[in-house]
This record gives sequence, C-alpha cells and structure tokens, in this order.
Amino acid sequence: MVFPITWLLDHAAPPIQYRAMAEVAGLTPEKAERARALAYSFPPAMMLALTQGGDGTWHRSMFGVPSAKAQHFEGVGTMLAVRRLLEYGWESEAPPMVHARRLLFRLLAEDDDPQYLFELLPAKGITYELRQRGRLMLRESAASLLAQAGYIHDPRLRGAARRALQRVTDYLGSPLGAKPWIRNGNKQVLAPEAAPPSLWLLWMLAFMPHFRNEHHEHMELLYAHLTQPLPRQEPIQQVGDKLIEQEHLVLGDWLPHRNAVDADIPRALSWLELMARLGFLKRNENWLKLFDRFVDDRDAMGVWHPHKGSAAPRSSDRHTWGMFPLEPIASGDERWTDATFRIGLIAKLIGRQIELT
Repeated sequence: MVFPITWLLDHAAPPIQYRAMAEVAGLTPEKAERARALAYSFPPAMMLALTQGGDGTWHRSMFGVPSAKAQHFEGVGTMLAVRRLLEYGWESEAPPMVHARRLLFRLLAEDDDPQYLFELLPAKGITYELRQRGRLMLRESAASLLAQAGYIHDPRLRGAARRALQRVTDYLGSPLGAKPWIRNGNKQVLAPEAAPPSLWLLWMLAFMPHFRNEHHEHMELLYAHLTQPLPRQEPIQQVGDKLIEQEHLVLGDWLPHRNAVDADIPRALSWLELMARLGFLKRNENWLKLFDRFVDDRDAMGVWHPHKGSAAPRSSDRHTWGMFPLEPIASGDERWTDATFRIGLIAKLIGRQIELT
C-alpha cells in the first residue's frame, strides 16, 4: 500500500511526522529516537504539558474534555491529557508522564476510596455502588494508559488486567451476558451485575500482546461479543437506586456499516485501529471492507479525502479526543494529515506491505 511519507513531512504537524516515520515508515530505533524531537518541540504538546498541576493531574479532573472554544486545553482531564501526550509521541519518561505515573498506578488499587474519585464524587449522596463504579472506571482507564505507555510487564498492571479480563469474561460466559437487560419503569436498562467490556479495557488489551496470547480463550469470548449487533437500548445501567449512562461500555459492534463510518470518521478510524491492535481486524470481513473503503478514498499520492465536502473530519465522541485530531490546523492540505496517517498506521498493524512515496 502506498504511504505518502514525503507529503506528510511537507504538510503534517510534527507529531504526525514523527509517528509516520517511526511507526509506519519503520525508521531504525536510533533514527526514530533522534526524530522524537519533532514531538517534543510541538507547541500544543508543550502547552498541554505545562498545564499539568503540581499533584500530577490536569485541572483536578479525570475525564474532562475541553470545549470547542478552548485555546489552551482548558478543562481537559488527566486521562485524556496523558492519552494525548502519548499520541503526540511523548515517551513514558517525559517529566509530565513521570509526574502522572504515581497517580495512575495508585488508581489500579482494588478499593473504593472516595478520595480518588475526583469529579466522579457527587456533592452529596455517595453510595457504595457509586464508589465502586467510579473506582472501576478510573482503574480501567489508568490501566489503558499505563499499557500504552509501555508498562506491560509491570506486575501491578498485569494483575489489574487479569482481574478486569476475568470479570468481563465471567459475565460474557454467563446467562446474564446473553440477557443483561432488566425493566426499570418504562425502560430497559442494564442489570446492576452486568459487566460488559469498557473501551478502556479494550485499549489496555490492545497494547498487551503477550498478555492476550496468555488468555487466548478469553479473547475469543471478547471477539464474539464485539462482533454481535449493537442492541437498540442505550447503555444505561442501574447503579444502586440510580440510572446512569455508561457510554464507555461496549455492547457490540460499534462499526457495523458505512453509515456509522460517515457519521463520525475519527471514531471509525479509532475503532479500526483498536481492532487492528487487538488482532481482530484481519478476521472480520466487514471491518476490512470498511477499512478498504478508506484506502480507496485516497488520491494517486495516497492522501485521503472525504467522500463529501471539504471540511476536516471532527468527532463528537469524547473518547476520541485524546487521539484525533493531532493536527492543529483545519485548513489547506493539513485537513487530511490525521486520517492519512491513521490509514497507513492501521495498514502497518495488519501486516500490509507499505510502499513509501
């Protein structure tokens, strides 16, 4: 597959240039390390790093997303900030990453300490069930970041991964996994005991290939779940006596057809990359067809362009913010750099031959 490395070096933001060279073009480790300066010299990345607080968090928040009008990442939460720096190409030993690392490992602990709930702690009325839910969300999100940062052999992360995967696969293999819905008033909601996989669990596993191989049977259960049709019901779960939206839970195939791709292109590319890293993309004919549609939408140089319109793709999905767009410019040829890079990265991940141009 043609990959326009020259065009990206001429038009893309420095982090995309660096990652295109290191992860798709296949620079030697020595050359890749020298090229990493592109990622560290990128002004938005430096600005994001400088907004970290003295306690290692960003804005004393975990899951905050900056508004569309934010100029300097105002309101960004720690989980998304760390993910963004990793996507910018910053390594785990960079100062802001080291500063956040202690907290991320602390969040792996199996406890319900409300001190570590941050914005998930309500002003009043905290219950055991809400504490459990909040700490589970933070634990899995922290685990996904630590895995992406390269701590895949750390026993603390491996222990958390083992417990999380066992919890989910126990659920998937149970009668409740087949029928997780209960009636609450006039709504069908997820039962309190339902434990579908979260998006964070999937991203954690995506960066732990050896761990996945050790738990092959569990991964097969997970693949069967991810390829089933999405239910018509919204992911709302009964937590104690409350009904809470659980948008981070994955109840089936998030990318079943073209309409889902066209509705949110960054989210679609994120899903395809996730499935590629999990080793699932090559097994699924429909996802491969949708990916090949992205490939076919590139021009003769290998630069991607949308089917309709000329606006840079944007996402309404809060979970995609950490990785798309990395390009700060939404005009000119820079509009196509993020998607062009991701298509090349996904192709590389599934083993396609890359032809550099």
